[in-house]
Amino acid sequence: MSIWRVLLSILFPPLAVVDKGCGSFLIVFILTLCGWIPGVIAALVILNNPNR
Repeated sequence: MSIWRVLLSILFPPLAVVDKGCGSFLIVFILTLCGWIPGVIAALVILNNPNR
């Protein structure tokens, strides 16, 4: 996980996970609409997952 991805996930979480698949993007987008902090947390968890 690069520093640019972390900064992008803090500023606009859906853009940070756009290359991880449509499902990840939609989940992070919906969580970001519900609140900024849930979107950031979900983006960081998805980016930090070693299996993907």
